[in-house]
Amino acid sequence: MIRPFTHTLSNGLRVVCVEMPHLHAVELAIYLKVGGRNDPSGKEGLSHFLEHILFRGTEDFPGSLEIENAFEAIGGAPNAATDAESTCYYSRIHPDHVRRGMEIFASMLLRPKLAGIEIEKRIIAEEAREDLNERGEEINTDTIASRLLWPRHPLGMPTIGTLESIAATSREDLAEHMRRFYVPKSAVVVVAGPVRSHEVFTAAMEVYGDWQGQEQPTVVPVTKRHLAPQMRFVRDSDSQINLQLAFLGISRVDRHFMSQRLLRRLLAGGGSSRLHLRLREQLGIVYSVEGSIGAYDETGCLAFDLSTAPETLVQAVEVVLEEMIRITSVPVPAAELDRVRQSYIYDLEYSRDSAYEMGGRYGWGELMQVVRNIEEDQQEANGVTADDLLETARLVCAPENLRLVAVGPWKNGMKKQVREVVERYSGSF
Repeated sequence: MIRPFTHTLSNGLRVVCVEMPHLHAVELAIYLKVGGRNDPSGKEGLSHFLEHILFRGTEDFPGSLEIENAFEAIGGAPNAATDAESTCYYSRIHPDHVRRGMEIFASMLLRPKLAGIEIEKRIIAEEAREDLNERGEEINTDTIASRLLWPRHPLGMPTIGTLESIAATSREDLAEHMRRFYVPKSAVVVVAGPVRSHEVFTAAMEVYGDWQGQEQPTVVPVTKRHLAPQMRFVRDSDSQINLQLAFLGISRVDRHFMSQRLLRRLLAGGGSSRLHLRLREQLGIVYSVEGSIGAYDETGCLAFDLSTAPETLVQAVEVVLEEMIRITSVPVPAAELDRVRQSYIYDLEYSRDSAYEMGGRYGWGELMQVVRNIEEDQQEANGVTADDLLETARLVCAPENLRLVAVGPWKNGMKKQVREVVERYSGSF
């Protein structure tokens, strides 16, 4: 059985060790509770920029090549990611070199040079331009939908920032952001793999014990919201229209969250899901349809993404919303619910073979104070009923929660047709 252990150092840093003796590699990660929603107004992308710049050299490693070489020498390949609420630095490493991996990450987090800013600006700007069309308009459906879901709030802004905010980033901005948010009380070190907890805790204390910092500032909660469906159309020179239908959802601690997980799978979780069967297998108007969940401290979303030809856009919207009406009004048959639930439970079982997934479950979970073991998730999933799904679907998929984004070569008249479909959805809910 996988056994996670947690120890808190005197400086407030939490250290999680997930003992997985059946594996042959270790996953080491440091999670910090800072992301896009912590970026100051006008300085969007600062958390993401800081994540990039820490790879540009430290007092111990002059540049990115030296950091890469140090990790390669212990079987690693470092990476990092920033989302709305967290930043993570991680690498797979050999079990014999856990402490060394901690030391390299400690050098990045505690002794960075914050150098190469102008070069990094150009790199990140190129990354940001991938989400813009030739007129400089935003074409990333996730970002556009986020602006509609959380208007005038940091959660509605792109985590990467804007070309203007990226260009304006200074060394002083980065240093101040690091001082405020890279603090041990808001961080978790997690080690998952063939390791022993007492050895991990000892190494962490020796490497990170001197890390100091004050409490993080509080974040601004979401308060504003639209009271009716919202739509946004953006022209782009493509052969298809990228469509997202997002619903303002629930927070990760909401009692309906497990039901929402199963709803996503029922609707867009694979080859037997309802939207896949309708849109691809029966109508042939999409190649694939994806469902995703966003979950934050006080809010969240349930989104569905697909691409289709301009001439089938209206039909695609009709079909998706028809399935929303169905899922909110007709109980899911027992056989369908059992199949989807069992698939989820098996996926949980498979995650026991992944140090990366176990590190995320117990490391990120500890950071967000939502730690749950696999058995707890399986038990809760087994308890979800068809009535629970109806209740959750009606809560999440209410018309006022709908945010529809279409990006591509849409033609005159399409917006009106789609708006009429959405109005019918509102009227029949």
